[in-house]
Amino acid sequence: MAWVLLIIAGLLEVGWSIGMKYTEGFTKLWPSVFTGAGIVASMYLLAQAAKTLPIGTAYGVWVGIGAAGAAILGMAILNEPVTAARIFFVSLLLVAVVGLKATSGH
Repeated sequence: MAWVLLIIAGLLEVGWSIGMKYTEGFTKLWPSVFTGAGIVASMYLLAQAAKTLPIGTAYGVWVGIGAAGAAILGMAILNEPVTAARIFFVSLLLVAVVGLKATSGH
């Protein structure tokens, strides 16, 4: 169950990181409210997962999902540059997340 919570927390991190773009520096009410709620929910689920999983693994996977997801959505919906180098490094992030999961012992 901890892994499910951690994956959901990571996906929420993707959501709130992309959401920050739409808050315009937290000057728009509803995007700011949704982004803030996403931050709180993501942190809460990370904390719940960390009760069972090693913190280094939990935090690393959470950050990896968030960073890779934000980069992918940035390229897909925010018109950020799509280059071979960016795709390569996002792939490395995903490999690291899988590696942390595989070596966690849980």
